[in-house]
Amino acid sequence: MNAEDTVRQAYQVYYRRLVTQVFGLIGDLAEAEDAVQEAFARVLAAPKSFIDADDAERWLRVVALNVARTRYRRRWLFDRLVRAGRVEAAPAAAPPLSADRVALLAALRRLAPPTREAVVLHYLADLPVGEVAATLGVPVGTVKARLARGRAALARFLADEDPAQLREEVRHA
Repeated sequence: MNAEDTVRQAYQVYYRRLVTQVFGLIGDLAEAEDAVQEAFARVLAAPKSFIDADDAERWLRVVALNVARTRYRRRWLFDRLVRAGRVEAAPAAAPPLSADRVALLAALRRLAPPTREAVVLHYLADLPVGEVAATLGVPVGTVKARLARGRAALARFLADEDPAQLREEVRHA
């Protein structure tokens, strides 16, 4: 099997799962799809490191997460420029989300990025703690601590918040 066929097969197997994981991290489906597609584009540009990887899905997940982090930082900077009035943003058209999904996304966004990554990978992507640790490049104990902090914070955020305020946070985040 040649490199292109290997990548095509990996795309069919891993794409949706990776999009779900990245979506959980950043809360924007279009951005998540773009980040995962960019990860696959990088694979096509340099397939040898992907093909030689011990765990192809983990390799893709790490690349997609790095792309998502970079895109998140760029978006954060752009949002700062918009709020400062230095750049004018066009209104975005997005389909409405259910109240529960809005609440969860707003609560996830309030978590520190390292905690959010651990929570999303473990609970939304259904990865075991060891796999989350390997993906993030941190010890298992660190992942367990982040999960504990994340669960506690999410419980607090979801119990205390007004749904209208959460929708507002998602719109302006």
